[in-house]
Amino acid sequence: MTLLSRSVRQVADLVGRMLPRLAALIIGFIMTALGLGMMVTIVMLPAGVVIAVLGILIFVGGLFADVDRAERPSKPG
Repeated sequence: MTLLSRSVRQVADLVGRMLPRLAALIIGFIMTALGLGMMVTIVMLPAGVVIAVLGILIFVGGLFADVDRAERPSKPG
């Protein structure tokens, strides 16, 4: 295995592990902004609250996601 192929493999592994987390951050931020925008109108207030809260939860979940969880072996018992 050459140095270049090893480096490419490491970068691909890093991107593969970070992509779901980055997607959660982006989707959570967009949902939060959309929910806040919907809350400005009184008619869409209930739906806006739900979307904003879900967006905040997804965003925070993306911030504190355990990236290496799938790589660790599970404990027996």
